[in-house]
Amino acid sequence: MRILHTSDWHLGRSFHRVDLLAAQAAVLDDVVAVARAERVDAVVVAGDVYDRALPGVDAVALLNETLERLVDLGVTVVVSSGNHDSAVRLGFLSGVLARSGIHLRTDPARVGDPVLLADEHGDVAVYPLPYLEPALTADVLGAERTHAAVLAAAADRVRADLAGRPAGTRSVVAAHAFLAGGAPSDSERELAVGGVVSAPVGVFDGVDYVALGHLHGRQTLAPSVRYAGSPLAYSFSEAGHTKGCWLVALGRDGVEAVEPVDAPVPRPLARLRGTLDDLLADPKLAAAEGAWCQVVLTDAVRPSAPMEQVRRRFPHTLELRLEPAAAASDERADDGYAARIGGRGDVEVCCGFLEHVRGGRPASEAESALFREALEAGLLAEIEAGAPRRRADRDAEAAGQERLDGLEGLDAPAAEAVRPA
Repeated sequence: MRILHTSDWHLGRSFHRVDLLAAQAAVLDDVVAVARAERVDAVVVAGDVYDRALPGVDAVALLNETLERLVDLGVTVVVSSGNHDSAVRLGFLSGVLARSGIHLRTDPARVGDPVLLADEHGDVAVYPLPYLEPALTADVLGAERTHAAVLAAAADRVRADLAGRPAGTRSVVAAHAFLAGGAPSDSERELAVGGVVSAPVGVFDGVDYVALGHLHGRQTLAPSVRYAGSPLAYSFSEAGHTKGCWLVALGRDGVEAVEPVDAPVPRPLARLRGTLDDLLADPKLAAAEGAWCQVVLTDAVRPSAPMEQVRRRFPHTLELRLEPAAAASDERADDGYAARIGGRGDVEVCCGFLEHVRGGRPASEAESALFREALEAGLLAEIEAGAPRRRADRDAEAAGQERLDGLEGLDAPAAEAVRPA
């Protein structure tokens, strides 16, 4: 049995206002090509098919075309919903589509109900787990309202179903989740208020292969527990990633081999830092001339029309920051707002603000609990509306405001170029 493990397509997403649909079409072309060349039996997509709960018509059309092409190859497709997807919308007509070999699993009550595949060695039970928002699924699963608890409850249902199947049945879990040891990037949304709460890697012990989605870097937590990552980079923090998926071979006794399959790179990413003159003159940066660039200028004096000058050499620059070297050496009290809140959870930011405005008296446990309750209610409302924001959005807004505050003295085109997306 040959399974292609992929995830986090985020169809319809843009990158700093650059439309990525053509690039997404190219990587999905590659998924179909790999499925054909490698004679793949099943493609497993571990969540976040779309970037929004209400995807654009072009994104829907691209998914429809890709699924049609895979079915035409005789490939079974197993898709679970992620925290970006609307479970109800993605799961529409799932019962009908399953008869064609397209299995869309979005119902948390069905986590112990596998998609059954078969080869010469017998059955392979694939358990697609949608993203399990604790506040919405804890009662369904009879679990506490934590990320770890709902995943553990789902895993118990998987093991209970597997125990009732014939000996030798091999198993795969596809889960959209955050497991301990995974390395996040700036482009994933928080799964919990106050920082992402992870579940232990061993939560799915007893399963032959765990196909994970949510984190955008392709990575291995254990030989049979892996994140496929996103097929495209969706933030500059992913500049060092190698994008792609995993080709998993299941033999009679379980996993026989797992091979990385690299995705095509429509345009690489580059993160550049230095003075304007150094960046424009450094021959070592030639490779960045064709890349999407994030540029940080460290000139002590703001250059004239900096974006215009940067783009003469690096025409695909998408983000420009002005951070004078002298300011970077100042104490933290003199750092920008984005630097001060970077890496903090929302509850910590709110409590820090409260401490600041009342002269250094920290938030009490009761006040922290109120912030957490309010933020959780807001997060649930955003999930139901289909627009929960990513961890990086708040920091980007803060950094963007600082860049806007520094636009005085720039010519109009350059000022517009550094405005945040």
